[in-house]
Amino acid sequence: MSSESTEVWTGWYRDRGGAEAIVITVDGRQVSTRIRGIEYTGAGFGALRAADGSGEPLTGCVLEWDLPLPVVLEGVSEQATLGCLLALGERVDLSLTLHYGGAAYESGIAGGDFEEALARVRRQLPAGAAFGRPVLQAA
Repeated sequence: MSSESTEVWTGWYRDRGGAEAIVITVDGRQVSTRIRGIEYTGAGFGALRAADGSGEPLTGCVLEWDLPLPVVLEGVSEQATLGCLLALGERVDLSLTLHYGGAAYESGIAGGDFEEALARVRRQLPAGAAFGRPVLQAA
């Protein structure tokens, strides 16, 4: 979701060592999150690397978060939720599922390109439907 403003999403990090709550920050140019005391940043979800100078990539894990995302159809905005699941390993697999109007619209597995995955979901919506502004969470 490219944007001039900073978006903050809460979610979960999971790996063999367990799970922990995380905060993901997206400012339109960069994605960042802090996991087990280490800050990770990158130009996209698939490019997250440790910002501590080691440059170690974030891998062998799953990030999961929900994003409130209104859908506008015929001038009426209805609340929907975009479920995001990102698996980081040898490959970067991103899957989006929009829960709207009693249905689930899925992107299928995409690389780490959030905009591409979101476009796949958008094409499945009823004719004339569009995404409204996401509901941003306070930092």
